[in-house]
Amino acid sequence: MDLSLFKNELQQELAAILEYWIQHTKDEQQGGFCGRIDNDNICYADAPKGAVLNARILWTFSAAANLTNDWRYAAMANRAFAYIRDHFVDKEYGGVYWSVTSKGEIHDSKKQIYALAFVLYACSEYYIALHSEPAKQLAIELYRVIQEKSYDPIQGGYFEAFARDWQPLDDLRLSNKDANEKKTMNTHLHILEAYTCLYRLWPDAQLKQHIAGLLQHFDKHIIDQTTGHLHLFFEENWQVKGDTISYGHDIEASWLLLEAAEVIGDEVWIGRMKELAVKMAEAVVIGLDTDGGLWYEYEAAHNRLIKEKHWWPQAEALVGFYNAWQLSDRHEFLQYAFNNWAFIKQYIRDNKNGEWFWGITEDHVVMPGQDKAGLWKCPYHNGRACMEIIRRIGTRQLSGRSA
Repeated sequence: MDLSLFKNELQQELAAILEYWIQHTKDEQQGGFCGRIDNDNICYADAPKGAVLNARILWTFSAAANLTNDWRYAAMANRAFAYIRDHFVDKEYGGVYWSVTSKGEIHDSKKQIYALAFVLYACSEYYIALHSEPAKQLAIELYRVIQEKSYDPIQGGYFEAFARDWQPLDDLRLSNKDANEKKTMNTHLHILEAYTCLYRLWPDAQLKQHIAGLLQHFDKHIIDQTTGHLHLFFEENWQVKGDTISYGHDIEASWLLLEAAEVIGDEVWIGRMKELAVKMAEAVVIGLDTDGGLWYEYEAAHNRLIKEKHWWPQAEALVGFYNAWQLSDRHEFLQYAFNNWAFIKQYIRDNKNGEWFWGITEDHVVMPGQDKAGLWKCPYHNGRACMEIIRRIGTRQLSGRSA
């Protein structure tokens, strides 16, 4: 496969993903978007609606509108922002609710910093695409709330979750599979992603310092300097808890960390994150199967590979390996991206009903009972991967370089 064909196929895939969400996910009766859709494209009308899903819809269609100038994408972004503003923003205590009911009333009022970060990220991209001043103000407001309520002034970094009124919680977990710890890699990664996007439109000096501080925490605490993998959970003082390896997060972080360094223009961090991006991509290679797909996780304590291939690590592998190839000119990284795309087309993409399946088992069987759209299943990972590589190939072709 050459880069022109790769780009062309990803452009078609992006259009197909976005068309799926336009055609199948709007809740015409209750407003916003359906809270859950299954693999048969059946919308569960009573399902709660999550802040993360709605933010990721807003980000994806804002980014797509910015890339293509398609008015239909702008209309979806407008719909998503209006619903977030009217139903998810807590006008009494600040921040956003984790979820609302199908009718848009409070369902789970906890303040998960991960969710605040995603709404911040989405509002920033929405402003970049459509110049919505209310979105910019909401993004800045959420940044200030995160800094005021979640930032740890003693050990650095950010605490995971709070009650609606910002009081402590016993259960801090983002999902049932997560460890109940005060700090997590995942939340720090997506605060970084959100702050980076905000800095593009609001180059505030303090915001730049916080981005650099997050890069320092990744370098010092979160990335295992020996293996190149990420530690996932931490006590308040950054003591590592657990030894699970998440291949998808490893490869996602490899390119997002470099992007953050480049956006703030810090040459020292750019150099360091380029070095780490290649090292982290090398570390992820062990998680690739012979079919080109990326396994989900490895539990080191039990020497157990979780033999599932979820949709989102595949999307991040496309970008992460392509990025590693750009940085190193090592052709094997580009081949990993090509192989992964072939795997996605064969096993992850739903060629009958549209979009991507949640994932497949070791035997290449679609995982049963999973969402096509839901609290976690969204157009953000796969849509972003398509857009990111489309841009990168365009830049590389202009410079006269190809595979």
